[in-house]
Amino acid sequence: MTGEPRIPRASGPLPDTAVSNVAQQQDKALLRNTLKALRRAIDPATRHAWDDRIGARVIAWWQAHPQTTLGVYWPLAGEPDLRPAYAEMAAAGVRLALPVVVERDAPLGFAEWIPGEPTETDRLGVAVPSALRMIERPPALLVPCLGFNAQGYRVGYGGGFYDRTLAPAPRPATVGIAYACQLVAFDGDVHDVPLDSVITEE
Repeated sequence: MTGEPRIPRASGPLPDTAVSNVAQQQDKALLRNTLKALRRAIDPATRHAWDDRIGARVIAWWQAHPQTTLGVYWPLAGEPDLRPAYAEMAAAGVRLALPVVVERDAPLGFAEWIPGEPTETDRLGVAVPSALRMIERPPALLVPCLGFNAQGYRVGYGGGFYDRTLAPAPRPATVGIAYACQLVAFDGDVHDVPLDSVITEE
């Protein structure tokens, strides 16, 4: 991004914080578009191999940190597909839950899901269980990342759902899921909640 950021005209000069916020939003939008393009460029064979590797590392993490209930995610727009790992953990007795958008500007809800059960697409294009058996927020979550930095902050799609979900105490354990090429340098916002760890294929 070159040149001065475009700032909307207002009736008077914008405060420094407002200018900073607008510029940061533009930078984040550009970063998201760049990361989406980067992920789309991964060829299918490489992606499949990376997904298998990430899945094996998720299972190893779970074996080291046993959880009876685990929040997982349905792969969206090129996110790592960990469904084989989900099936293995479910077979070992782990209760899985998929995130559900209950309403805008609110924390995510979670619905119990057994691999193989039917899902349907919600209004945001995310797969949720057809039969919504809502449960409490799980004590541990796998959180998909569009990007992440060395401090454990993630870039999502801008809705803020995970930040609102992680804010209330007691905070669940969080494991970000991403490809290693999505490691980028950026500053976390005040409301951002860092992840405990991030698992990639590397």
